[in-house]
Amino acid sequence: MRLDKYLKVSRLIKRRTVANDACDAEKIIVNGKPARASYDVKVGDIIEINMGQKTLKVSVEKVTEYVTKETAAELYKIV
Repeated sequence: MRLDKYLKVSRLIKRRTVANDACDAEKIIVNGKPARASYDVKVGDIIEINMGQKTLKVSVEKVTEYVTKETAAELYKIV
């Protein structure tokens, strides 16, 4: 699954276009390297999101196309 779609589906970022813009601005880092929106997310990847003053670091636990808002948090674990 593409990185921008994963960020939207997991509800780490509200909209896919915002996720795409964050990737273009190099605010999304995967496994220590700035990632493009087209990066293929795999289980075990470490994603860092640098938005404003906050940095959120998560580990990818599952990759699925469709989730409900109640189960979205199961896709990642905060590191």
